[in-house]
Amino acid sequence: MAGVITEEERTARSQRARDAAVAAATALGLDASEATVLYDVFSVVVDLAPSPVVARIPVVVPRGTTSAGFQRTELDVSRWMASRGAPTVVPSGLVPAEPVERDGFTMTFWEKVEGVLPNDYDAVKRMPAVARLHSILADYPGRTGFFPGMQGYVDLAFDDLEGREDLLPAADLARARAEWAALSPAIASPSAFARMFPGVPVQVVHGDAPYYNLIETADSVLYSDYEHVGVAPVEWDLAHTGEEAISAYDAAAADLGLRAVDTGVLRAMERLRDLQVVACLALVPQLPLLVDGLSPSLEAWRATEPWQDRKAPSA
Repeated sequence: MAGVITEEERTARSQRARDAAVAAATALGLDASEATVLYDVFSVVVDLAPSPVVARIPVVVPRGTTSAGFQRTELDVSRWMASRGAPTVVPSGLVPAEPVERDGFTMTFWEKVEGVLPNDYDAVKRMPAVARLHSILADYPGRTGFFPGMQGYVDLAFDDLEGREDLLPAADLARARAEWAALSPAIASPSAFARMFPGVPVQVVHGDAPYYNLIETADSVLYSDYEHVGVAPVEWDLAHTGEEAISAYDAAAADLGLRAVDTGVLRAMERLRDLQVVACLALVPQLPLLVDGLSPSLEAWRATEPWQDRKAPSA
């Protein structure tokens, strides 16, 4: 594919991010002499050993967005969650809880969680934790965006995919644009959403598959990754989890005094998530492994009826 980063270039990018994290940590008084890269996809995650601190450095960022704003929200929400006694990953107390810029990267520093168990990504099992998260976030007093990261990003991504048949066939892009035109007005503002889905409330939600972003140890299950926290219906967090998971969520929500899932809104949120996946193809030049990772979701989307041929359903 034209203009796609090579594996050697990706490895070098990861090393530069690690070096920037080590330099920033050292300047903040941490000993990071044994630092190692733990993870490298959209962000490079660095264990700043021997200090009990982990750095998170975004390296693949959609055009039209910046990391610092999302990072600041993530830090604020995690601290607020901790203040409420919620089990959560927290910013490191050894350095200021704010984004740090170094050598072209913007990063945040987190308290290292020891003894992390493999994630089984079982949505059904984890739905009670998601419902509890929603019950907590409903009271979050800070300012967040409405569907943050979606407005602007999708349009720019589709523009970047224009003429890139190596990434997305023209017919798929035309369909995605039509579906986006039909659904995007609903997420332009809370009032616009209320017009399309009257009576369905919105609140602060996690924004990025919270069941997937739980960190489990032998002693606890921690909420994490608040980078995309914003105002939306709870269905935004529940898209494509499956009927059994939705039933599990509804049962837990009822126990917590929360509303049940609106099936019409859920279908709309699932289609918007599909379009988010399509838009992610614009990031393939920065992250080639997305081709294989996105393929099942793209095939599932292609197998559905185009959204513009029908009205958004109601529950």
